Amino acid sequence: MMPIWAANGRESAGAAQTDDDGHPQRVQLRRVSGFTRAEVRRYAQVAIAPGSRVVSDGSRCFGAFDTPAYTHERFVTGGGRASAQIPAFNWVNTVLGNVKNAITGSYHAIRGQHVPRYLAEFEYRFNRRYDLTAMIPRLLTVAARTPPMPYRLLRLAEPYT
Repeated sequence: MMPIWAANGRESAGAAQTDDDGHPQRVQLRRVSGFTRAEVRRYAQVAIAPGSRVVSDGSRCFGAFDTPAYTHERFVTGGGRASAQIPAFNWVNTVLGNVKNAITGSYHAIRGQHVPRYLAEFEYRFNRRYDLTAMIPRLLTVAARTPPMPYRLLRLAEPYT
């Protein structure tokens, strides 16, 4: 399995873990403060396992993976429509397009302060899409076990606000 990275917009980044055939198995979507090498390195230390094969579009920020901890493969894409046709990025582009459509199709207004929640919702559903029968009972169990929480405490869970 390999993570494939792609940038999505100004504030969020995504990693898609694929199987040997290149089909996405899991995604991880996070808000980032910017596409800098330091920010990508910070995220990678937390979220990408050492020894992973990382495929990127060659952006400078992904130089954070040029360490012995990762196998980094670059595809310099340039820009435009042709860059989206590279087979290595087919599924990650599809997933990121689905994220955008799910968020814009579900919410009347998109607020920057809630981006981590929007991404987390999509990630949760995507990563559990093959076990649909367990999704509702799990949600009910977590909801029943979670105590009431004031809004100011909920906001503590949101990085970069």
